[in-house]
Amino acid sequence: MKIKSAEFVVSNTRVDKCPDSKLPEYAFIGRSNVGKSSLINMLTDRKTLAKTSAKPGKTQLINHFLINKDWHLVDLPGYGYAKVSKSTKRTFQKFITAYFDKRKQMICAFVLIDSRHEPQPIDMEFMQWLGDHQVPFCIIFTKADKLKPKMLEKNINNYQDKMLEIWEEMPEFFVSSATSKLGQDEILDYIDAINNELRSNNSAG
Repeated sequence: MKIKSAEFVVSNTRVDKCPDSKLPEYAFIGRSNVGKSSLINMLTDRKTLAKTSAKPGKTQLINHFLINKDWHLVDLPGYGYAKVSKSTKRTFQKFITAYFDKRKQMICAFVLIDSRHEPQPIDMEFMQWLGDHQVPFCIIFTKADKLKPKMLEKNINNYQDKMLEIWEEMPEFFVSSATSKLGQDEILDYIDAINNELRSNNSAG
């Protein structure tokens, strides 16, 4: 998939204020220092579409971007480690939960995992929550360029082993680098394939 257009639509904290559209949505979420904004900018070939910051926790709203006038990319607040008050964190969790519970257009969540670290309880718990609520999700391992290939492979294998202690099978996953654009084609092609399948099903129906 080639990104021909990527435009900001709306930011808000209320699901009922999200775009009144039937277009498919793909949500991106992860711990607040996982490199989400950089990944979104890399995927869309736009340097400043998503706001990047040296301070974790920059995204504090549900942000909708319209891609190729065909689907929405949704940038959700990071969870954990953001330097915000407990009440603000509770607000984040409330509208993140509401988004996944109520937004029927949400086709797949991409959970971003920092490939440099051991499996983190907060990530495992969040994916467990998605599974319990039957929310479809994939994993994107970020910052792959920060590791030597053998260490990257070892860390991902460790993650797979940890996931398979809980899950029957490993969810679809991608390895990415915002710096080298690793994973860009694979992630976009995955979204494109789902969109094509949805169109095919809709026309058949």
